[in-house]
Amino acid sequence: MSKGLEGIIAASTAISRIDGINGRLFYRGLDIDDLAAHSTFEETTALLWYGRLPTQTQLDHFSQKFIANRQIPNEILALLMALPRHTGPMEVLRTAVSALSAYDPEDDDNSLEANVHKSIRLTASMPTIVAAWERIRNGQWPVMPSARLGHAANVLYMLTGYEPDPAAARVLDTCLILHADHGLNASTFSARITASTQSDLHSAIVSAIGTLKGPLHGGANEQVMRMLLEIGEADRAEQYVRGMLNGRRKIMGFGHRVYRADDPRAAWLQRLSADLATRSGVRRWYDISEKVRTVMQAAKPLPVNVDFYSASVYYTLGVPIDLFTPMFAISRVAGWTAHVYEQHSDNRLIRPESEYIGPMDVPYVPIAERG
Repeated sequence: MSKGLEGIIAASTAISRIDGINGRLFYRGLDIDDLAAHSTFEETTALLWYGRLPTQTQLDHFSQKFIANRQIPNEILALLMALPRHTGPMEVLRTAVSALSAYDPEDDDNSLEANVHKSIRLTASMPTIVAAWERIRNGQWPVMPSARLGHAANVLYMLTGYEPDPAAARVLDTCLILHADHGLNASTFSARITASTQSDLHSAIVSAIGTLKGPLHGGANEQVMRMLLEIGEADRAEQYVRGMLNGRRKIMGFGHRVYRADDPRAAWLQRLSADLATRSGVRRWYDISEKVRTVMQAAKPLPVNVDFYSASVYYTLGVPIDLFTPMFAISRVAGWTAHVYEQHSDNRLIRPESEYIGPMDVPYVPIAERG
């Protein structure tokens, strides 16, 4: 038995590869460093779904499909408006994606072609759901998606009502690329388990969203930011970290099940956080992060993971803390859906065994005789 299935190979995949020893990540054989430097989220999504980089004509056509499917049905907006305002954004996203299946014209079709169509609709509209909820819960009307902006820029536009600075949009675009896929992580495994039952694509994505919601998976970046806010100033970071370590409390953003070197995505996010700090003039969160990392790694040589610097990046971009995990989801849906296609293409029901450790041959005691 391997607790948590650590070290167990449960699937073959051609979608992404993690080299945890050397701290490298590949999508369809392309190094994440090259994609983060040169690609866009739309192009990276096409790569994950179709297995190769698109031509310019193919990318233009693909991007137009995204634009055409950003709007969500009025019934889904009505559902969002009916939810209690205290509902968490990940709960809202999970509920809305489930409800969207009822309005999908190919809901009952589980063919690859139909699933690609559904994936386009889901990937295009999930940011609309997240942004609409942010405005609804704050007593504002949702901002309708733009037909002129790229995917990342449109996310920021719908959140604020203002077209973002191109540099800020590029930062978010890079974040979306970095989060798009990551091997057989917990949420992707959930999606593949659901897909292995030959359930529909929406159900697989709802399973994945529910898994990503947990603080040990997608929710970790929220906890990192709350830690930075609690520290408040860089000169308080060392005392805070040492206090946490002495109390044997976990500091989020360090350590990873598969990496022995630093997560390659963290290196990109560190640069993005530094650039945002310089450009915005708000250096506090980056400076605290750097101090925490220095003290932490001197005490415990754990690798930095993707959650650590993504917190300061999203916060400096103006993203509310409880939207950090939904931002993760609107990126990772590209990988989740690619894994659903792959699971369906060579399917076997995922059904592991368990080791029973309870008592045996327990006698049945009639209810009148029970003490």
